[in-house]
Parts: sequence; structure tokens; C-alpha cells
Amino acid sequence: MKTIGLTGSIGMGKTETAKIFEKLGVPVFDSDAAVHKLLGPGGNAVEQVENEFPGVRAGNEIDRQKLGARVFSNRESLNKLEKILHPMVMKIRAEFVEQQKSDIVLFDIPLLFEKGYEDDVDYIVVVSAPYEIQKERVLKRPGMTEQKFLDILARQMPDQEKRAKADFIIQTDQGLDYAEKQVSEILEKIRDY
Repeated sequence: MKTIGLTGSIGMGKTETAKIFEKLGVPVFDSDAAVHKLLGPGGNAVEQVENEFPGVRAGNEIDRQKLGARVFSNRESLNKLEKILHPMVMKIRAEFVEQQKSDIVLFDIPLLFEKGYEDDVDYIVVVSAPYEIQKERVLKRPGMTEQKFLDILARQMPDQEKRAKADFIIQTDQGLDYAEKQVSEILEKIRDY
């Protein structure tokens, strides 16, 4: 089984691209969705996260707004949170892979480079679009401001660096049909390797 790591900076079209891979028959493991489940109602990380960050629990789940306010501006707190969540996500991902019958699986990992997951996958696909399109997409999101966008970008590896490290690049600024054509070509190449 070959593994693909899909990544890209905020607003580059990663979610839509993951859906295209899925549409073309590739099972997709979404790391963010796994974290949401771990922190959500009855999630396996709720107890540990509340113990480490008292007051972030709301009923039987973690209030992600409160947690975010505590960890995202504090490197040490973020590291503590990642030490709780990372092993849990890796376990869920391993179980996901075991259940697949496909020749290729895709891991949707937003911070693949930033967190050093390059060696976890056989191929890296980076989604990319021009900065102006990226900014326009992100600023349409509810609650997003230009400052928040810039803060997020500051925590992510620049698009140009990601592109340089990629095995494949998908341009997402020319519509879904073009993106799907690129995904098809990438899958063909990977299957031929």
C-alpha cells in the first residue's frame, strides 16, 4: 500500500482536493477530523486535555475556543497538547490503514512539514494557489479577519517552500475539473512507480 500526504497552507483548496481523491476511490484519513472526534462529545482525549488545561471542558467535550485561546499563543502549551493528541491520532490512523483494501491511501495533514511528518508517507502532494486567491478564500470564512489570516500564515511554512519539497503540486486556482485532472494524473503516476 502506498501512502500520500496531502498538505497545503490555509485557503489553498486542500479540503476540496481531498474530496477529489476520495471521489476517485482513494481512502482519505483526515487528521483534523480525528482531532475533532478526540476532543468532541465523549472523545478519548477529553479527560487528559481537561487535566492538563483545567477549565476547557464543557460537559463531555472540550470547548475548542477556550482551548485554542490557551494554547495557540503559547508554544509550551501547544507542545503539551500535541503530546496528548499526537499518539492518539497515530493510533486512529494505523487502525484506518489496517481496514483499507486500497492500493493507495491518503493522509490529509495540514501541518505535514511544520510537524515533521514527511517520513510518514511515500509521496507528498501540495495544493497551491496564488496568494491573492488564497487570501480571498480565507477572508470569506466566518469570523476570519486579515490579522487572523496573517497570524495563521506566520505559523505555516511558506507556500514556496512547501512546493519545493513536494513530489507533486496541484494548482487549485483553475476550477475543480482541472484539479480533478491533476489528481487523476498523479494517481496514475503513483500506481506506475
